[in-house]
Amino acid sequence: MLLVAGCSTTTPPDQVLAVPAPPQKYAAIVVDVKTGKQMFEVNSTAQRYPASLTKMMTLYLLFEAMESGRVSKETRIPVSDHAASQPPTKMRFRRGESIDVDSAIRAIVVKSANDVAVAVGEYLGGSEDQFAAMMTAKARSLGMTSTTFRNASGLPDDSQMTTARDMAVLGMALRQRFPQHFHYFSESDFMFRGKLVRGHNDMLGRVRGVDGIKTGYIRASGFNIVTSYNADGRQLIVVVMGADSARQRNDHVEALIQRSLSPTTDTTKTRLMFAEQQ
Repeated sequence: MLLVAGCSTTTPPDQVLAVPAPPQKYAAIVVDVKTGKQMFEVNSTAQRYPASLTKMMTLYLLFEAMESGRVSKETRIPVSDHAASQPPTKMRFRRGESIDVDSAIRAIVVKSANDVAVAVGEYLGGSEDQFAAMMTAKARSLGMTSTTFRNASGLPDDSQMTTARDMAVLGMALRQRFPQHFHYFSESDFMFRGKLVRGHNDMLGRVRGVDGIKTGYIRASGFNIVTSYNADGRQLIVVVMGADSARQRNDHVEALIQRSLSPTTDTTKTRLMFAEQQ
């Protein structure tokens, strides 16, 4: 009987996790927000391009300005020629137009509008370059030790770098510092000038408990995402960077959430199978 019992406690088999990216682009981390425990990590301190995850910091500084009373939801932000000239995705403003802060937040979160992000940066920083310096300084104060911002939008810049770990720190800071504004990140569409503007964060509504935060893509980075999960007493921040497609990235995020919620996570070894090995 003892022998049979002993045989029944065999080591669980390795879990194979498909990674939708080549190893030189891939980075990921999962953090339990309540405990600070790192549930999963691969290349989380390796330098990567943030792409539109950059806009999370643009919004952090805008939320700070709202908290201090410098701006309100009704404040009008002018859209300069420089801001209007940004490549898509954008809201396509014309010379002399402006946008209120509430709509600006929604445009940045839902549409990932580059013109609006730059307009916000210019309004708060005086110029986009000065705002980028403010962004980097704020990153350091939050403990984002490996992040440098050069613009407000995340458009390509060889010097604009971050890590999956730093993006997780920023995601947690947004939730903890601005719980009254975090609802914006769960919005998948909004009305602007009488038209419905739809977003492209397909994790919203796909997995119960997912309530934000932000996607990003430039060719150099691949498909990035920071995802917040909050359900059944568990809070996770999941960061995936470098995926080959948005669909594969989202599949991977869902797999990481399921893995992190599993009671066998601590006892099961995970073997990674990268895109080029599949």
